[in-house]
Amino acid sequence: MNYILFDGNDKQALLPFTYTRPIGEIRVGILSIKEKWENYLATKVSYFVEDYLAQKFPLQLGKTNVVINATYLPTKTLLAEINGLKIGEALFFKEDIVAYVSKEDSLQYDASNYKIKQLNDVGLTIKHTWEIFAKNDEAIREDFNLLTTGRISAPISTTNTVIAPENIFLEEGAKVECSILNASTGPIYIGKDAEIMEGCIIRGALAMCEHAVLKMGAKIYGASTFGPYCKVGGEVNNSVLFAYSNKGHEGFLGNSVLGEWCNLGADTNTSNLKNNYAPVRLWDYQTEGFAHTGLQFCGLMMGDHSKAGINTMFNTGTVVGVNANVFGSGFPRNFIPSYSWGGASGFTTYRTNKAFETAKAMMGRRNIEFDAVEKELFEAVFELTKKWRKD
Repeated sequence: MNYILFDGNDKQALLPFTYTRPIGEIRVGILSIKEKWENYLATKVSYFVEDYLAQKFPLQLGKTNVVINATYLPTKTLLAEINGLKIGEALFFKEDIVAYVSKEDSLQYDASNYKIKQLNDVGLTIKHTWEIFAKNDEAIREDFNLLTTGRISAPISTTNTVIAPENIFLEEGAKVECSILNASTGPIYIGKDAEIMEGCIIRGALAMCEHAVLKMGAKIYGASTFGPYCKVGGEVNNSVLFAYSNKGHEGFLGNSVLGEWCNLGADTNTSNLKNNYAPVRLWDYQTEGFAHTGLQFCGLMMGDHSKAGINTMFNTGTVVGVNANVFGSGFPRNFIPSYSWGGASGFTTYRTNKAFETAKAMMGRRNIEFDAVEKELFEAVFELTKKWRKD
Protein backbone atom coordinates (compact mmCIF):
# COMPACT_ATOMS: atom_id res chain seq x y z
CA MET A 1 0.00 0.00 0.00
CA ASN A 2 1.14 3.54 -0.79
CA TYR A 3 -0.26 6.29 1.45
CA ILE A 4 -0.93 9.89 0.38
CA LEU A 5 -2.28 12.84 2.37
CA PHE A 6 -4.58 15.41 0.78
CA ASP A 7 -6.13 18.63 2.09
CA GLY A 8 -9.82 17.82 1.77
CA ASN A 9 -12.17 20.80 1.82
CA ASP A 10 -10.53 22.64 4.70
CA LYS A 11 -7.50 24.35 3.17
CA GLN A 12 -9.17 27.78 3.17
CA ALA A 13 -10.16 27.48 6.83
CA LEU A 14 -6.50 26.84 7.74
CA LEU A 15 -5.03 29.85 5.96
CA PRO A 16 -2.55 31.56 6.28
CA PHE A 17 -0.67 28.40 7.31
CA THR A 18 -1.75 26.44 4.23
CA TYR A 19 -0.47 29.06 1.80
CA THR A 20 3.00 27.59 2.30
CA ARG A 21 2.35 23.95 3.22
CA PRO A 22 -0.10 21.08 2.96
CA ILE A 23 -2.30 20.52 6.01
CA GLY A 24 -0.18 17.47 6.85
CA GLU A 25 2.77 19.74 7.66
CA ILE A 26 0.84 21.49 10.45
CA ARG A 27 2.29 20.73 13.88
CA VAL A 28 -0.16 20.00 16.68
CA GLY A 29 0.92 18.16 19.80
CA ILE A 30 4.54 17.00 19.49
CA LEU A 31 4.46 15.83 15.88
CA SER A 32 3.24 17.21 12.60
CA ILE A 33 0.12 15.53 11.20
CA LYS A 34 2.27 13.78 8.59
CA GLU A 35 4.66 12.49 11.27
CA LYS A 36 1.70 11.12 13.24
CA TRP A 37 0.45 9.17 10.23
CA GLU A 38 3.95 7.87 9.46
CA ASN A 39 4.27 6.60 13.03
CA TYR A 40 0.92 4.80 12.88
CA LEU A 41 1.49 3.41 9.39
CA ALA A 42 5.19 2.58 9.94
CA THR A 43 5.95 3.92 6.47
CA LYS A 44 6.54 7.21 4.67
CA VAL A 45 3.65 9.19 3.21
CA SER A 46 3.60 11.88 0.51
CA TYR A 47 1.22 14.64 -0.57
CA PHE A 48 -1.38 15.31 -3.24
CA VAL A 49 -1.21 19.12 -3.43
CA GLU A 50 -1.74 22.13 -5.66
CA ASP A 51 0.79 22.67 -8.43
CA TYR A 52 2.68 25.52 -6.75
CA LEU A 53 3.41 23.33 -3.69
CA ALA A 54 4.23 20.15 -5.62
CA GLN A 55 7.95 20.79 -6.08
CA LYS A 56 8.56 21.27 -2.35
CA PHE A 57 6.13 18.51 -1.34
CA PRO A 58 6.40 15.89 -4.11
CA LEU A 59 3.91 13.11 -4.74
CA GLN A 60 4.96 9.46 -4.63
CA LEU A 61 2.64 7.05 -6.45
CA GLY A 62 2.37 3.30 -5.94
CA LYS A 63 0.41 0.48 -7.51
CA THR A 64 -2.34 0.89 -4.90
CA ASN A 65 -2.78 4.38 -3.43
CA VAL A 66 -4.64 5.09 -0.20
CA VAL A 67 -5.52 8.78 -0.07
CA ILE A 68 -6.19 10.21 3.41
CA ASN A 69 -7.73 13.53 4.45
CA ALA A 70 -4.99 15.20 6.53
CA THR A 71 -7.46 17.04 8.78
CA TYR A 72 -8.16 13.68 10.46
CA LEU A 73 -5.52 12.65 12.99
CA PRO A 74 -4.75 8.95 13.21
CA THR A 75 -6.13 6.50 15.76
CA LYS A 76 -5.89 2.71 15.83
CA THR A 77 -9.60 2.45 15.03
CA LEU A 78 -9.39 4.84 12.08
CA LEU A 79 -6.28 3.10 10.78
CA ALA A 80 -8.08 -0.26 10.84
CA GLU A 81 -11.03 1.22 8.92
CA ILE A 82 -8.73 2.74 6.30
CA ASN A 83 -6.70 -0.43 5.85
CA GLY A 84 -9.96 -2.33 5.41
CA LEU A 85 -10.85 -0.33 2.29
CA LYS A 86 -10.64 -1.91 -1.13
CA ILE A 87 -9.91 -0.24 -4.45
CA GLY A 88 -12.91 1.89 -5.39
CA GLU A 89 -14.12 2.30 -1.81
CA ALA A 90 -14.28 5.57 0.14
CA LEU A 91 -14.63 6.25 3.85
CA PHE A 92 -16.84 9.13 5.01
CA PHE A 93 -17.63 10.76 8.33
CA LYS A 94 -21.06 12.33 7.87
CA GLU A 95 -20.67 14.43 4.68
CA ASP A 96 -16.87 14.65 4.79
CA ILE A 97 -14.53 12.33 2.93
CA VAL A 98 -11.89 10.77 5.20
CA ALA A 99 -10.05 8.37 2.88
CA TYR A 100 -10.35 6.41 -0.36
CA VAL A 101 -8.37 3.88 -2.33
CA SER A 102 -7.85 5.38 -5.77
CA LYS A 103 -8.95 3.65 -8.90
CA GLU A 104 -6.45 3.18 -11.72
CA ASP A 105 -3.94 6.06 -12.04
CA SER A 106 -6.14 8.98 -11.01
CA LEU A 107 -6.09 10.48 -7.52
CA GLN A 108 -9.10 12.71 -8.17
CA TYR A 109 -12.12 11.60 -6.21
CA ASP A 110 -15.32 11.11 -8.20
CA ALA A 111 -18.27 10.04 -6.04
CA SER A 112 -19.95 8.24 -8.93
CA ASN A 113 -17.03 5.79 -9.14
CA TYR A 114 -16.77 4.89 -5.45
CA LYS A 115 -18.66 2.77 -2.97
CA ILE A 116 -19.12 4.76 0.25
CA LYS A 117 -18.63 3.41 3.77
CA GLN A 118 -19.62 5.52 6.80
CA LEU A 119 -17.65 6.03 10.00
CA ASN A 120 -19.57 6.35 13.25
CA ASP A 121 -16.86 8.26 15.09
CA VAL A 122 -13.42 9.80 14.61
CA GLY A 123 -10.63 11.09 16.82
CA LEU A 124 -9.09 14.54 16.72
CA THR A 125 -9.64 16.72 13.65
CA ILE A 126 -8.04 20.03 12.71
CA LYS A 127 -10.54 22.02 10.64
CA HIS A 128 -9.78 25.63 11.72
CA THR A 129 -6.65 27.55 12.64
CA TRP A 130 -7.72 28.06 16.25
CA GLU A 131 -8.15 24.32 16.76
CA ILE A 132 -4.37 23.97 16.51
CA PHE A 133 -3.96 25.50 19.98
CA ALA A 134 -7.42 24.62 21.33
CA LYS A 135 -6.84 20.89 20.76
CA ASN A 136 -3.12 20.94 21.54
CA ASP A 137 -3.48 19.51 25.04
CA GLU A 138 -5.15 16.33 23.81
CA ALA A 139 -2.73 16.09 20.88
CA ILE A 140 0.33 16.36 23.18
CA ARG A 141 -1.02 13.61 25.44
CA GLU A 142 -1.62 11.28 22.49
CA ASP A 143 1.80 11.94 20.96
CA PHE A 144 3.50 11.59 24.35
CA ASN A 145 2.03 8.11 24.74
CA LEU A 146 2.90 7.22 21.15
CA LEU A 147 6.54 8.30 21.46
CA THR A 148 7.40 7.25 25.02
CA THR A 149 5.52 4.03 25.78
CA GLY A 150 8.01 1.28 26.55
CA ARG A 151 10.96 3.68 26.59
CA ILE A 152 13.04 5.16 29.43
CA SER A 153 13.62 8.89 29.74
CA ALA A 154 17.09 10.37 29.99
CA PRO A 155 17.74 11.37 33.62
CA ILE A 156 16.41 14.69 34.93
CA SER A 157 19.06 16.78 36.69
CA THR A 158 18.67 17.09 40.46
CA THR A 159 19.09 20.88 40.14
CA ASN A 160 15.42 21.00 39.04
CA THR A 161 12.24 21.05 41.11
CA VAL A 162 10.04 18.34 39.60
CA ILE A 163 6.37 17.47 40.16
CA ALA A 164 5.01 14.21 38.66
CA PRO A 165 8.32 13.05 37.12
CA GLU A 166 6.55 10.00 35.63
CA ASN A 167 4.94 12.43 33.13
CA ILE A 168 8.27 13.92 32.00
CA PHE A 169 10.37 12.50 29.17
CA LEU A 170 13.78 13.73 28.03
CA GLU A 171 15.26 12.55 24.76
CA GLU A 172 18.99 12.07 24.26
CA GLY A 173 20.97 15.29 24.60
CA ALA A 174 18.14 17.29 26.23
CA LYS A 175 19.32 19.77 28.88
CA VAL A 176 17.23 21.05 31.80
CA GLU A 177 18.83 22.82 34.77
CA CYS A 178 17.62 24.84 37.77
CA SER A 179 14.00 25.03 36.61
CA ILE A 180 10.55 24.10 37.90
CA LEU A 181 8.68 21.41 35.95
CA ASN A 182 5.10 20.64 36.97
CA ALA A 183 3.80 17.72 34.93
CA SER A 184 0.78 17.07 37.13
CA THR A 185 -1.33 19.14 34.73
CA GLY A 186 -0.05 17.42 31.58
CA PRO A 187 3.01 15.64 30.19
CA ILE A 188 6.28 17.44 29.48
CA TYR A 189 8.31 16.20 26.49
CA ILE A 190 11.83 17.55 25.87
CA GLY A 191 13.16 16.55 22.47
CA LYS A 192 16.63 15.61 21.31
CA ASP A 193 19.23 18.31 22.05
CA ALA A 194 16.54 20.73 23.26
CA GLU A 195 17.42 23.00 26.19
CA ILE A 196 15.55 24.58 29.07
CA MET A 197 17.80 27.26 30.55
CA GLU A 198 17.97 28.18 34.21
CA GLY A 199 15.04 29.68 36.07
CA CYS A 200 12.20 28.54 33.79
CA ILE A 201 8.79 27.77 35.30
CA ILE A 202 6.71 25.24 33.37
CA ARG A 203 3.22 23.79 33.77
CA GLY A 204 2.44 20.96 31.37
CA ALA A 205 1.40 20.00 28.89
CA LEU A 206 4.54 21.07 27.02
CA ALA A 207 6.22 19.73 23.88
CA MET A 208 9.70 20.93 23.00
CA CYS A 209 10.95 19.44 19.76
CA GLU A 210 14.57 18.84 18.81
CA HIS A 211 16.98 21.74 19.34
CA ALA A 212 14.23 24.01 20.72
CA VAL A 213 15.39 26.41 23.44
CA LEU A 214 13.62 28.00 26.40
CA LYS A 215 15.43 31.16 27.46
CA MET A 216 16.25 31.93 31.09
CA GLY A 217 13.31 32.76 33.33
CA ALA A 218 10.61 31.84 30.81
CA LYS A 219 7.11 31.23 32.20
CA ILE A 220 5.24 28.57 30.22
CA TYR A 221 1.64 27.44 30.62
CA GLY A 222 0.25 24.41 28.80
CA ALA A 223 -0.71 23.27 26.46
CA SER A 224 2.18 24.68 24.41
CA THR A 225 4.36 23.32 21.62
CA PHE A 226 7.69 24.70 20.46
CA GLY A 227 8.75 23.05 17.23
CA PRO A 228 12.26 22.20 16.05
CA TYR A 229 14.85 24.98 16.55
CA CYS A 230 12.35 27.45 18.06
CA LYS A 231 13.62 29.88 20.71
CA VAL A 232 11.16 31.06 23.35
CA GLY A 233 11.31 33.45 26.28
CA GLY A 234 8.96 35.57 28.37
CA GLU A 235 5.42 34.37 29.11
CA VAL A 236 3.61 31.90 26.86
CA ASN A 237 0.21 30.27 27.35
CA ASN A 238 -1.37 27.55 25.19
CA SER A 239 0.49 28.41 21.99
CA VAL A 240 2.05 26.48 19.10
CA LEU A 241 5.18 27.44 17.13
CA PHE A 242 5.73 25.18 14.13
CA ALA A 243 9.54 25.34 13.62
CA TYR A 244 12.47 27.79 13.37
CA SER A 245 10.41 30.61 14.91
CA ASN A 246 11.57 32.91 17.69
CA LYS A 247 9.93 34.65 20.60
CA GLY A 248 13.16 35.07 22.47
CA HIS A 249 12.38 37.91 24.86
CA GLU A 250 9.91 39.22 27.42
CA GLY A 251 6.31 39.78 26.35
CA PHE A 252 3.14 37.69 26.35
CA LEU A 253 1.98 35.21 23.72
CA GLY A 254 -1.31 33.47 24.46
CA ASN A 255 -3.68 31.11 22.63
CA SER A 256 -1.73 31.66 19.44
CA VAL A 257 -0.14 29.87 16.48
CA LEU A 258 3.05 30.91 14.68
CA GLY A 259 4.21 29.22 11.50
CA GLU A 260 7.86 28.75 10.49
CA TRP A 261 10.59 31.41 10.39
CA CYS A 262 8.58 33.98 12.37
CA ASN A 263 10.21 36.41 14.79
CA LEU A 264 8.59 38.46 17.56
CA GLY A 265 10.72 41.37 18.74
CA ALA A 266 11.40 42.11 22.39
CA ASP A 267 8.33 42.99 24.47
CA THR A 268 5.88 42.05 21.72
CA ASN A 269 2.51 41.33 23.35
CA THR A 270 -0.62 39.61 22.13
CA SER A 271 -4.06 40.15 23.61
CA ASN A 272 -5.95 36.89 23.96
CA LEU A 273 -9.06 38.20 25.74
CA LYS A 274 -11.39 41.03 24.74
CA ASN A 275 -12.08 43.77 27.27
CA ASN A 276 -15.80 42.96 27.17
CA TYR A 277 -15.14 39.19 27.49
CA ALA A 278 -17.05 38.54 24.25
CA PRO A 279 -16.25 35.50 22.07
CA VAL A 280 -13.41 36.14 19.63
CA ARG A 281 -13.85 36.36 15.88
CA LEU A 282 -11.02 35.69 13.38
CA TRP A 283 -10.54 36.76 9.79
CA ASP A 284 -11.93 34.16 7.38
CA TYR A 285 -10.22 34.15 3.97
CA GLN A 286 -13.12 32.29 2.36
CA THR A 287 -15.95 34.59 3.41
CA GLU A 288 -13.78 37.73 3.55
CA GLY A 289 -15.25 38.48 6.96
CA PHE A 290 -14.71 37.60 10.58
CA ALA A 291 -15.72 34.10 11.67
CA HIS A 292 -16.99 33.16 15.10
CA THR A 293 -14.52 30.91 16.88
CA GLY A 294 -16.74 30.26 19.89
CA LEU A 295 -13.65 30.90 22.03
CA GLN A 296 -13.21 33.48 24.75
CA PHE A 297 -9.42 33.22 24.51
CA CYS A 298 -7.77 33.62 21.11
CA GLY A 299 -4.62 35.57 20.29
CA LEU A 300 -2.44 35.68 17.16
CA MET A 301 -2.37 33.56 13.99
CA MET A 302 0.87 34.38 12.12
CA GLY A 303 1.92 32.87 8.78
CA ASP A 304 5.41 31.82 7.78
CA HIS A 305 8.28 34.33 7.59
CA SER A 306 6.32 37.15 9.25
CA LYS A 307 8.03 39.42 11.76
CA ALA A 308 7.08 41.89 14.50
CA GLY A 309 9.36 44.69 15.71
CA ILE A 310 10.04 45.47 19.36
CA ASN A 311 7.08 46.57 21.48
CA THR A 312 4.53 45.48 18.88
CA MET A 313 0.99 45.10 20.23
CA PHE A 314 -1.48 42.70 18.64
CA ASN A 315 -5.24 42.92 19.24
CA THR A 316 -7.27 39.91 20.34
CA GLY A 317 -7.85 37.60 17.40
CA THR A 318 -5.30 39.00 14.94
CA VAL A 319 -4.47 37.17 11.71
CA VAL A 320 -1.15 37.98 10.03
CA GLY A 321 -0.41 36.50 6.63
CA VAL A 322 2.85 35.25 5.10
CA ASN A 323 5.92 37.48 4.90
CA ALA A 324 4.40 40.45 6.72
CA ASN A 325 6.62 42.88 8.62
CA VAL A 326 4.79 44.66 11.45
CA PHE A 327 6.26 47.45 13.57
CA GLY A 328 5.60 50.80 15.26
CA SER A 329 3.43 52.03 18.11
CA GLY A 330 -0.29 51.42 18.54
CA PHE A 331 -2.43 48.42 17.65
CA PRO A 332 -2.38 47.42 13.95
CA ARG A 333 -5.64 46.14 12.48
CA ASN A 334 -6.60 42.56 13.26
CA PHE A 335 -6.19 41.30 9.70
CA ILE A 336 -2.79 41.98 8.14
CA PRO A 337 -2.47 40.62 4.59
CA SER A 338 0.55 38.70 3.37
CA TYR A 339 3.46 40.83 2.13
CA SER A 340 2.42 43.85 4.19
CA TRP A 341 4.97 46.31 5.61
CA GLY A 342 3.97 48.75 8.36
CA GLY A 343 1.78 49.02 11.42
CA ALA A 344 -1.03 50.99 13.04
CA SER A 345 -0.37 54.02 10.83
CA GLY A 346 -0.86 51.97 7.65
CA PHE A 347 0.72 49.37 5.39
CA THR A 348 2.52 49.25 2.07
CA THR A 349 3.46 46.20 0.01
CA TYR A 350 6.52 44.25 1.13
CA ARG A 351 8.16 43.45 -2.20
CA THR A 352 9.32 39.94 -2.92
CA ASN A 353 12.95 40.91 -3.54
CA LYS A 354 13.13 42.33 -0.01
CA ALA A 355 11.39 39.24 1.39
CA PHE A 356 13.96 37.05 -0.41
CA GLU A 357 16.83 38.93 1.25
CA THR A 358 15.35 38.56 4.74
CA ALA A 359 14.52 34.88 4.30
CA LYS A 360 17.97 34.13 2.91
CA ALA A 361 19.62 35.79 5.90
CA MET A 362 17.38 34.15 8.53
CA MET A 363 17.51 30.67 7.02
CA GLY A 364 21.26 30.98 6.47
CA ARG A 365 21.76 31.36 10.21
CA ARG A 366 20.39 27.81 10.57
CA ASN A 367 22.46 26.56 7.61
CA ILE A 368 19.38 26.13 5.43
CA GLU A 369 19.51 27.41 1.88
CA PHE A 370 16.86 29.75 0.50
CA ASP A 371 16.78 28.05 -2.88
CA ALA A 372 14.87 28.35 -6.15
CA VAL A 373 12.03 26.18 -4.82
CA GLU A 374 11.47 28.55 -1.88
CA LYS A 375 11.71 31.56 -4.20
CA GLU A 376 9.05 30.19 -6.54
CA LEU A 377 6.80 29.40 -3.58
CA PHE A 378 7.23 32.98 -2.28
CA GLU A 379 6.28 34.40 -5.67
CA ALA A 380 3.25 32.13 -5.95
CA VAL A 381 1.97 33.19 -2.51
CA PHE A 382 2.56 36.85 -3.40
CA GLU A 383 0.24 36.44 -6.39
CA LEU A 384 -2.34 34.39 -4.49
CA THR A 385 -2.63 37.07 -1.80
CA LYS A 386 -2.49 40.28 -3.83
CA LYS A 387 -6.26 40.83 -3.61
CA TRP A 388 -5.90 41.59 0.11
CA ARG A 389 -3.35 44.38 -0.36
CA LYS A 390 -4.27 47.93 -1.33
CA ASP A 391 -1.25 48.73 -3.47
